[in-house]
Amino acid sequence: MAFSIKKWRVGMLLLPILVFLCSFFIIPLVGLLLHSITDPKFGMQNFAQLLATTTYAKVLYNTFLVSILVTSISLLLGFPLAWCITLVPKGWGRILLNIILLSMWTSLLARTYSWLVLLQSSGVINKILMALGIIDQPIEMVHNMTGVIIGMSYIMIPFIVLPLQACMSAIDPMVLQAASICGASAKTIFFRVFLPLCKPGLFSGGLMVFVMSLGYYITPALLGGVNDMMLPEFIIEQVQNFLNWGMASASAVVLVIITMAMFYVYLKVQTDSPVSSNTGA
Repeated sequence: MAFSIKKWRVGMLLLPILVFLCSFFIIPLVGLLLHSITDPKFGMQNFAQLLATTTYAKVLYNTFLVSILVTSISLLLGFPLAWCITLVPKGWGRILLNIILLSMWTSLLARTYSWLVLLQSSGVINKILMALGIIDQPIEMVHNMTGVIIGMSYIMIPFIVLPLQACMSAIDPMVLQAASICGASAKTIFFRVFLPLCKPGLFSGGLMVFVMSLGYYITPALLGGVNDMMLPEFIIEQVQNFLNWGMASASAVVLVIITMAMFYVYLKVQTDSPVSSNTGA
């Protein structure tokens, strides 16, 4: 009797969460899937058209290329920044973290427009490069993939720094000292001890940035060009310009499937990782 009452209480606590998930996640996903196979008529013609269209193949290629490059650049720049925040005294580390948080809280549209001003032919960056004699004429850094990668990398770096810094700050310094006492060089300590302990932060931050980059719209729309269209821009174009809800829904379904596949791979890697297994033990 007591066990059934306990189960009833747990069920009542889970009910609001289940209602929320069904209302704002499962039902919209089901509606999206239904649109993709019923508009304009029932069948898989929207998916077949997507796979047979060279334009969509290029859009998908651009989406993955930008997402991979942005994730790689964010990891390369975010790792030393998170390490610096961890090593400096707590007061300075708190200041650096607040600066990163402030950049996240600033309007995304304003930050993207600021890069548009900085990267344009008559912008500050081109003027400085020409004044230093590095270039003779302005470099085209907007309305192409270069501008998209620069703008998105800047926006995504905080999403790498925060989980990485939390992971690094949780590492016991005595572990690194023990490796040093045992005769390990600084290079060995970094690659064989410190980096493996940072893997949870690297994987979670990298996955977050990659998935967000797949579905990003504002920055590619403002800094990119027609030839560098990404999947979110393609979906918006299908809805606004062609009123092709079926094709847009099919594209969105593909994006959701890719995202879920990436999350599944992340869970498998985390589960099979010896670091996570040792932590759980």
